[in-house]
Order: sequence, then structure tokens, then C-alpha cells
Amino acid sequence: MRERYFATARKEVLPYLPEGPLRILELGCGAGSTINLIRQNRQVDWTGGLELDDEAAVEAEKTLDKVWHVNVETYPVENEIEKGSVNLILCLDVLEHLVDPWSVVKRISPLLAPGGRLIISLPNIRNWKFIRRLLFKGDFHYQDAGLLDRTHLRFFVRDTAIELAECGGLDLAVCADARQYKPFEFRKLLLAATFGGLTDLIAKQYIVVAERR
Repeated sequence: MRERYFATARKEVLPYLPEGPLRILELGCGAGSTINLIRQNRQVDWTGGLELDDEAAVEAEKTLDKVWHVNVETYPVENEIEKGSVNLILCLDVLEHLVDPWSVVKRISPLLAPGGRLIISLPNIRNWKFIRRLLFKGDFHYQDAGLLDRTHLRFFVRDTAIELAECGGLDLAVCADARQYKPFEFRKLLLAATFGGLTDLIAKQYIVVAERR
């Protein structure tokens, strides 16, 4: 469980990276696995990450240029990075754990250069499995992982996920189901048959990309 949270490379972000050499800041960087995956596929000129977990931060320090071993919500990293100096900010499975994720997004968005992108991933509380469990079983028990992870403080649907990504003055580029379906997987066929009309019920998680024009 620990390795899944801190050492999983999020390959689903690869199609949404901005053009050109990358200068990357990741909030909740874990062991740095996603940044290292990006480095394998693109030219990366600088990498920085914020991470609270002790072991993950030590691991990230082995490969990232700068690691802040801090709480991403309370540490003013924007005071140490020049505005407009990065072109990719990653917030993957981190904002839902914060008391005030909107303030964090507003603080870090000015760090993006024109054409730079903020990529966030957020769980979708409108997922049909959760709705079924809530409506028919009255079940809202927190769990060790997943949508009802007991450390989740905020919950989102598509519209509120987009609002969060845009609250720092950025413009929406993409909001998509984070999962990459196999060619003939039933859910992919169902989405195609309904022209994507069931995305909000099927998606467990959204990838939201906002851009500085």
C-alpha cells in the first residue's frame, strides 16, 4: 500500500505535457517516480518537489534537483521560486487531502510561464459505485485507500474539479477520465455508445489540465 501511494509513476499525465523543455514542480512528489517517468520521455531542465513523508522525500532527493521536505499546504514554496519560471506543475492525488486546496492552487499558479500547465488528479465522488453504495446500502464508511480514503478532506465532481484548477487564473485545457481503458473493455465501449454521456458516473478519477495563456 505504501509503495503504491509513493512510488507509482502516473503515466496518464504524459499526453497532457506542455511543449518544449520542461521545468517541473510537483506537490506531493512521493519518491519522484512520475517526474522520473517524464524525464525518460521528454527533455527536462529542472525538477522540484514537495513531500511530507520522510522515506519518500529521501528517495526523491536521489533524482530531483530540489526537494522540500514540508507540508505542501503550509509551506510558501512560491517565495523560493520565481514567478513564471516553471512550465509544469503536478498535483496528483494530493489536493483532496488538504484543508484549503483552493488557496494552494492560487498560490502556485503564478509560478507558471505562458503556455505552462497545471495538471491535477482528483477522485470523482459521483462515481456510480459510490452512489449505489450510498443510496442502497447507506454506506459511507471511510477506508484505507480509494475514493473514501480516510485522509480525504475534500470531495469533487467534474465541475468543482474544474473550478479548483481554474481558481488561480488559469484556463481549462482538458478534463478527462484518468483511467486509460483497453480497446475492447466494456466501460470503453459503453462510453463510446453513449458518446461519453456516462463519463461522470464511470470515472473514478479526473485528470484536469489548466493552462496559462
